[in-house]
Amino acid sequence: MARLPYLSSRLQGYQSTIFAEMSALAVRTGAINLGQGFPDTDGPTEVLEAAVAAIRSGTANQYPPGIGIAELRHAVARHQKRFWGMDVDPDSEVLITAGASEALAASILALTEVGDDVLTFEPWYDLYGAVISMAGAVRKVVTLRPPDYGFDPDELAAAVTPRTRMLVLNSPHNPTGKVFSRAELEAIAAVAIERDLIVVTDEVYEHLVFDGEHIPIATLPGMADRTVTISSGGKTFAVTGWKIGWVCARPELVAAVRTAKQWLTYVSGGPFQHAIAAGLDLGDDYFTAQAEDLRAKRDRLSEGLRSTGLEVFEPSGTYFITADIRSIGHDDGIEFCWGLPDRIGVAAVPNVVMYDNVHEGRHLVRFAFCKQHDVLDAAIERLRILS
Repeated sequence: MARLPYLSSRLQGYQSTIFAEMSALAVRTGAINLGQGFPDTDGPTEVLEAAVAAIRSGTANQYPPGIGIAELRHAVARHQKRFWGMDVDPDSEVLITAGASEALAASILALTEVGDDVLTFEPWYDLYGAVISMAGAVRKVVTLRPPDYGFDPDELAAAVTPRTRMLVLNSPHNPTGKVFSRAELEAIAAVAIERDLIVVTDEVYEHLVFDGEHIPIATLPGMADRTVTISSGGKTFAVTGWKIGWVCARPELVAAVRTAKQWLTYVSGGPFQHAIAAGLDLGDDYFTAQAEDLRAKRDRLSEGLRSTGLEVFEPSGTYFITADIRSIGHDDGIEFCWGLPDRIGVAAVPNVVMYDNVHEGRHLVRFAFCKQHDVLDAAIERLRILS
């Protein structure tokens, strides 16, 4: 990637995100967009109508409180207790943010010093790399490898140095769809406790689990005091454009993150905060039905991709499926994805841009299945040309 004049050296290499690039390519070519992870249907009516009502009420259109409206903070606390058994004080242990993206940025900026090592698993969501660089910290990785995207606990322990300050965890994991098991989380927790690390955990796909179970690492023994738990309403309620997220952590950690957050957006999305509060209080049937719908879409696209000859690593959660393009005679994911829209009219994302060890991800491609069934069927029909 060419250097941009005037751009800080910390951000050279992060001039654009692959997801925006692939979405723009899909628009330009008229391709079916299985690249960027956003649904093509609206979220639940109750949530949408709550946003409209908040706008029309005339009470939600100005600055909300810096920590987020009380209704949403209390709804987040109820949600954490209801689903994960976590006791969270809505006034001192919850912070509302401009999506999980701002929550992650504020956490890394607030809790690391220049030169600190930040450990994460690769492939890593691209925002992590950019924010770690903005903080002046140094990214270190442990590789998750297919087919099950497991990791070597010894490799994890060896990756921690005296400079390591933080571990960034993403489960359910983008782009692989991996859901970390209890045993894996216990291994991570053991390292974090022994080496006194802060764990920042991105759990935006917490309700989109098809196999296994989502376990917040903060619920493990010894982890509540050192974990910053992050999630958002975008994926859970299919309103990714609203950008309403939150941080849950001990008061001292929330206070630190809030200090950075207030100089980023200050506040955001007043009416949408009311709507996400309504969403978090929906009945269990909503959350179950959403996961079942996405499970069916995962199965539909997985079967379709296999019918083209692709080797598919079936995900346990999220919106995404990873496939190995070597099985159909390709080995360069970037070249493959840039050519795919013109060639057959489908857009996908090359996983290699989320790897430090590029040889590990060069041949892997991510497809999003959070689309309507007829859209997936049309994409599969086009993809069959590959075989």
